[in-house]
Amino acid sequence: MNIAHLQLFVRIASTQNISAAGEELGLSPAVSSAHINKLESTLGVRLLHRTTRSVSLTEEGKAFLHHAEDVLDSVEAAKASVGAGSTSPAGTLRITAPASFGRMHLLPALQLFMQEFPRLTVDLKLSDTIIDLVEGGFDIAIRNSELKDSSLIARKLVNDRRVLCASPEYLQRNGEPKQPDDLKHHCCIVLSGMDTWHFKTENGERALKVNGTFKTDNGEAIRDACRMGIGITVNSTWSAYEELAQGKLVEVLPTFPLVSHTAIWAVYPSSRLLAPKVRAFIDFCSDYFSGVPYWEKALTENVNTQQ
Repeated sequence: MNIAHLQLFVRIASTQNISAAGEELGLSPAVSSAHINKLESTLGVRLLHRTTRSVSLTEEGKAFLHHAEDVLDSVEAAKASVGAGSTSPAGTLRITAPASFGRMHLLPALQLFMQEFPRLTVDLKLSDTIIDLVEGGFDIAIRNSELKDSSLIARKLVNDRRVLCASPEYLQRNGEPKQPDDLKHHCCIVLSGMDTWHFKTENGERALKVNGTFKTDNGEAIRDACRMGIGITVNSTWSAYEELAQGKLVEVLPTFPLVSHTAIWAVYPSSRLLAPKVRAFIDFCSDYFSGVPYWEKALTENVNTQQ
């Protein structure tokens, strides 16, 4: 299979124009059409719907696109492994990430990343649902859950510290719990699937099943409901650091810290040759989130200011 034909096909999928894609690669419209015809003939399927005004992918073309991109990534990775080629990574980097973390922290990182790698196009999907990377055609996922698929590789980016929070107004109305068991008499806001909270105590770990009148599957909704005084909840510091620093939320039961081993991970399919665009993104994020994250610094600075 001709690599030049694959390169042309991938560019056509992006531009939806055979002539424009061919021009990018230094090909005439006639040669571009001939290349695509040859590729379709080799595969035995039609990859493109062609009209006088537009070009679009057939269902077979959509299915083939991710495989074509994988082949080109492998070629680039092979070149990079022997020092061939000095240009920066190019192409489309497809990323999936949790909605809240992606909006609050990944987007600012991506702004800088795209400035550093201007030849890359980023396709970002924000979803709290765990998406299959291979079936979804994604290059990499940002996740804050444990890695269960052994065919994937996970690289830790930063710790995901979680604390118990409430609004000052809620505590004024309902009193402040002094120990974990007191939560049985409080309204607890529950993130779907996480209604058992684990605390460190002098007698070891204490698991407590909590109840409340409000449950949701979104981290930002949990934080905002807590700020509104609906109840007590668990928040990641990366999500609630601004509210905590401003006093809109306060930490509850600080002498009984939550037992949590969560972190933010970069997850990608196992491969002997990692595509340059994926390697560039992983290395960039590792540097961006290295050391004490800025949200933890904001909380530390707030404590120091109050003392």
